[in-house]
Amino acid sequence: MGRMRVQRKEMQRDAWTRILLVWITCVPCFSTVPFNNQSMSLQSTSDAALRSRLLEGQRILIRAKRGWVWNQMFVLEEFSGPDPILVGRLHTDLDVGNKNIRYVLAGEGAGTIFAINDKTGDIHAMKRLDREEKAEYTLTAQVINRDTNEPLEPPSEFIIKVQDINDNPPQFIEGPYQGSVPEMSPVGTSVTRVTATDADDPVYGNSAKLVYSILEGQPYFSIDQNSAVIKVALAGMDRELREEYLVVIQAKDMGGHMGGLSGTTTVTITLTDINDNPPKFSKGSYEFTIPEDLGIGKPGGRVKANDRDIGENARSTYSIVGGDERDVFQIITDSPTQEGILSLKKPLDFESKKFYNLTVVATNVRSSTTGVPFLDQAVVKVVVEDADEPPVFTESMYVFEVHENAPITTVIGTVAARDQDAMRSLIRYSIDRHTDLERQFNIHVEDGKITLAKPLDRETDTWHNITVTATEIRNHSQISRAIVAIRVLDINDNAPEFPAEYEAYLCENGKPGQVIQTISAVDKDNPVQGHTFHYRMEILSNPNFTIKNNLDNSISILAKHDSFRRQKQEFYLLPIVVTDDGDPPMSSTNTLTIRVCGCSKDGVVQSCNPEAFVLPIGLSMGALIAILACIILLLVIVVLFVTLRRHKNEPLIIKDDEDVRENIIRYDDEGGGEEDTEAFDIATLQNPDGINGFLPRKDIKPDLQFMPRQGHHSGPNGVDVDEFINVRLHEADNDPTAPPYDSIQIYGYEGRGSVAGSLSSLETASSDSDQNYDYLREWGPRFRRLGELYSVGESDRDP
Repeated sequence: MGRMRVQRKEMQRDAWTRILLVWITCVPCFSTVPFNNQSMSLQSTSDAALRSRLLEGQRILIRAKRGWVWNQMFVLEEFSGPDPILVGRLHTDLDVGNKNIRYVLAGEGAGTIFAINDKTGDIHAMKRLDREEKAEYTLTAQVINRDTNEPLEPPSEFIIKVQDINDNPPQFIEGPYQGSVPEMSPVGTSVTRVTATDADDPVYGNSAKLVYSILEGQPYFSIDQNSAVIKVALAGMDRELREEYLVVIQAKDMGGHMGGLSGTTTVTITLTDINDNPPKFSKGSYEFTIPEDLGIGKPGGRVKANDRDIGENARSTYSIVGGDERDVFQIITDSPTQEGILSLKKPLDFESKKFYNLTVVATNVRSSTTGVPFLDQAVVKVVVEDADEPPVFTESMYVFEVHENAPITTVIGTVAARDQDAMRSLIRYSIDRHTDLERQFNIHVEDGKITLAKPLDRETDTWHNITVTATEIRNHSQISRAIVAIRVLDINDNAPEFPAEYEAYLCENGKPGQVIQTISAVDKDNPVQGHTFHYRMEILSNPNFTIKNNLDNSISILAKHDSFRRQKQEFYLLPIVVTDDGDPPMSSTNTLTIRVCGCSKDGVVQSCNPEAFVLPIGLSMGALIAILACIILLLVIVVLFVTLRRHKNEPLIIKDDEDVRENIIRYDDEGGGEEDTEAFDIATLQNPDGINGFLPRKDIKPDLQFMPRQGHHSGPNGVDVDEFINVRLHEADNDPTAPPYDSIQIYGYEGRGSVAGSLSSLETASSDSDQNYDYLREWGPRFRRLGELYSVGESDRDP
């Protein structure tokens, strides 16, 4: 912060110095040029009189002059004085003290950014300008008559350029960088190149002239101050001693001089491996005790030559070069562990030979940098065992290590016991389950390899102590026990998270940059080097908030602006991603709730409830609820009234038996005859067997829409017309969309083999047979009235 404050003071002092210089150099020009121009303009107005006084033979060359003359104008960017800055002054030779002249300015920024004094022609910059946003403005000046607004001269165009100041530091857009170089590289070997950019004007001054330097990383690396190429500066850098280097590069403008702005980036340089180390056995001689009854191909021992190189440069192969005249042993390379596994090619015989001295050689697969292969050798003594005693473990106590969350069947370690008797009994290994109640481990019964049966969690248990038993196969009473201590190593399997649910409060009247909340994280893991957390917002370009690293594994949440209002948004949810520096890194997203509150001038939270802003007229919440309830009640009453009026039915049939007469309804529209198939669904009328669903009425437009009703399906022997009509009758009685008058529904299909015969009333009028309509009374209210009418008609016709 102190360094930034010093830089800011230097920038202000430099800006005021530039302004003073521009003022000294420009103001006299602006004040004198119009004056000279005026004199020149006056000379041009007296050309006609001078030309009339010319004598014969005399000739004077007269230069045509314009009414405007001025230099290109400049204004410094980022000027923030108390008064508008004077950019320049316009003057015309027509301005000889006449008050009827008015100066008019038009073009880019006229009236908003630049203002002109219509009497004097002074141009002022009204706003703070930024060259990086716009470098120059094109404007037009004109002189008009103040009284008539008529132009006195044609408009003239000029340019105001914004002069650059050093207000943008260099930035490494592509940083941080990664680089690599082989170990043992000579001095001057190129590693990588970095690039910084500066938004200032590269033409004007040295504001954009960058010089590169190394802040951290010496004396191992150097950088060219102009090309920014990083090179090796120290010979003999060995990857086995140090593999990674963190180099901090600085780019400074102003050519690196004092007062320039700077930016930094980091370059992680990794030394790549070369084959410069031979394999090396951990000891010069090994000794293995192998029972003579060990099976062919079974491992009898393991040797390992360590190589400080990595990858392909560390791969080795093992071979036996001496001591195995009988060709009894063989050694193979275990690729995952880079161990030499000693096994038998032929059976051992204790009576014929009790021990062997073998010479084992480990050779690198790849050649060295000199072209000569690297190798090392060791002596392996193999003792043939013959005893009849309890098995003996090679160690009284084993200590193994395994990483947590290792996959099941991972080999933790190997315990070994041998039968020292001459009987050479085989050994079976097992785990005492009293010491492993949760059965988290298994052991191979033959080779003693302890493997995982369940995943381990270091955060639950760091140590596990189990007891392993070794039993002779030939004599189960010969048992030996050994304690195995298993240490669970930590891995980065827990993501950092917030220790609690944070809820921050933001003042409405707060200033941009105010600290809203300080946040830290916790991690259940326990790395050796300690925790280092990295925070970032899930949405990088958050318009409301930003974060600041406090360099102590915590961050501060800062507000970007001061326009937070409870009426607009009561609270904000800010997702923050926390990442540790484990391998692999773990991260989690935690949400911070930021509530907008009203605060006092001292920043004390007073109210976070937006209710006060919702009730600007002074009504309480209870009063608003009562008013809303009344409005809802009135709406319900209106809806019920409209519904009842819509469903009010008038009498369908005249109740007075004495006033019975036919009502003839005449329709002027004529049908299309048999060829008209558009008015109704002819298939439905002729074949009710195919009806399945609701048939909408076509004589009215229903107000309510109902779900389709399942139609009646005919039986296998035909259609029951009586039941079919009853179903339609029930639908018509319960149809709220039925019209307030009788409607005739004609069903042309009358069923197969109907006993009732035709239902048509036309046929009954011409028939002499007696018809009984009493059954119509059983079909419902509407048909009951119809039956009474037909009964009355029949009684009137009887003599």
